[in-house]
Order: sequence, then C-alpha cells, then structure tokens
Amino acid sequence: MIYKTDYHTHTYYSDGKGWPEDYISRAIEIGLSEIGFSDHLTLTDEQQDWSIRLSLLDEYIDRIIKLKESVSGITVRLGLEVDYFPDKEEEINKYISGLPLDYVIGSVHYMNNVSVDLGPEYYENKDINKLFESYFKLIAQAASSRLFDFMAHIDLVRIFRYFPSANAESFYCFLARELHTSDIPFEINTNGMNKPLKDFYPDRRYLHIFREEGVPVLVNSDAHNPSRLGQYFNDAHSLLINAGFTEMVSFNNRERIIKPLNSDVCEQ
Repeated sequence: MIYKTDYHTHTYYSDGKGWPEDYISRAIEIGLSEIGFSDHLTLTDEQQDWSIRLSLLDEYIDRIIKLKESVSGITVRLGLEVDYFPDKEEEINKYISGLPLDYVIGSVHYMNNVSVDLGPEYYENKDINKLFESYFKLIAQAASSRLFDFMAHIDLVRIFRYFPSANAESFYCFLARELHTSDIPFEINTNGMNKPLKDFYPDRRYLHIFREEGVPVLVNSDAHNPSRLGQYFNDAHSLLINAGFTEMVSFNNRERIIKPLNSDVCEQ
C-alpha cells in the first residue's frame, strides 16, 4: 500500500471551509497516513481575504501543535503555504524562521503584484508564451531562495486553459533543471481537476522530465474543504508510477523523509 500524505490543505484560518479537526476526521476516514495543514500566508501590503491574519498566526500554530500531541490514528504535520515575492524574501524569512513548522510550501499566485488565478481576464491580450516563461522563472527563483521545502502548483498559469502556442516542453525542461539544482521537490496538485483546467498541476505529459532530472515529488489535494482531502490520489499515484517515480517525500521538522512509492495502487 502507498504511504499517503496530504500536506496542502486550507482551513477557516485562511480561505478553507473547515476547522483542523474536521480535516483530521476526514483524513482518518479515507486512510491517510499523514495530514498536514498549510494555511495561506500572503505578505502583501493590504490584508488579503485568503491569507491568515498575522494576529491569528500564533493561535493557528498552537492549535495544530496541540492536535499533533493529542490525535491518534494519524500523524499531524504543521505547515504554511507562503506566497513568493522576489522583493520580500527577507520579510518572508523573518516570519517563518523560528516557527515550529514541519514544512513550508512555496507558491506563486502573483505576477507583478496581480493575481494569476482569480479570473481569465488576466490572460486576455497577453503573450502567453512570455507569460509562461516569466511564471516558470518566478517558480525557479522561489525554489532557489531556499525559503521553502517544496513548490506548489508549479504551472498554475494553466488554470484557465491558456497554453503556450509552441515548445511547451522547453518550459518544463527548464524548471525541472532549476528544481534539481535547488534540490526542491514539487507536488502533483490534484485541485486543478476542480478548476477550469480539469487536470492536475503540473501537466502530466511532462512528469517524466522531472523524474529524469531527479526532482523529488509528493501528492497533495490543495483541499479547501475536508470533502476534497485525498481527491484523485489514486490517479495521481498511478501517473507517478507510470512516469518512473519510485519514491515520494514527506516532512518532519523541515527535514525531508523518503517514502517508497509502491506500485500496488488500490482503490480508495
């Protein structure tokens, strides 16, 4: 059986629709080995509705730590999903260094301080090839900052089904090399199935490139509701096996742990 973890989840502390306890109950129900919490931390000048308020950060951390200590039947991990801004590396480090986190997810939701995932209008009348190039460079820059333990939805700009007109593979080759150089894992994010994209992040056609470059991987749901925990995981694990991956990563106290990816994929 596959050792199933789901580290990319969001609760009422950011933009999710459930409390941590609700997610834990669901995680045990579907047979996860580990459940991780990663509410958004977005350090923009104005408070964003989808980000945890800094005034609640200590409460969030204390709540998850108590659950880590008290819950049986599953391992609970504490994390954050932190938006990367090239000019805020020092500020990001100030907030996350010293926190008792098991992992920090790096993500890019903004280009030039504009969100790329709130609506298709952002993509209209843009050179999509250049947009993809810029986005992938931001992901690579975030990985090289060494602020994060793995990168989320590394081709989020596919969300509204705008795609490069040609040579898309070159973007993934570039990013796989950069992640390998920075030694930063990536996730298969199954939440793309719930978006206009109707597919996983990253593009399944290029998973073999990351395997060939030796980039570590894990599978996450990016659940904003407990009902979506572990969603489409059997398909995602099968894709990894078919692409030649033999292991996945988990985390504890920001230390990476290798878990074998068993080819015995059973229905959940």
